[in-house]
Amino acid sequence: MKADIQPNYNPVIFVDGEHEIKTRSVLKSKETRDVDGVTHYVIPVEISSYTHPFFSGKTRLLDTEGRVEKFNKRYNLG
Repeated sequence: MKADIQPNYNPVIFVDGEHEIKTRSVLKSKETRDVDGVTHYVIPVEISSYTHPFFSGKTRLLDTEGRVEKFNKRYNLG
């Protein structure tokens, strides 16, 4: 491998509301927090695996009619 081309990974905490994910990332922020003697960068996120409907198991009902029924209704086909 070539030297000095790999990014530096830093300990980070991704914060999504009340949920926190502690991991490593190349991202940095101005806000830091010490956890067990290690300084972590704190990065707020809007959606994580805790709040995303696909991962959390919470489904949203978006379409109650099928596509064919919608098409027929739109063009008065019966």
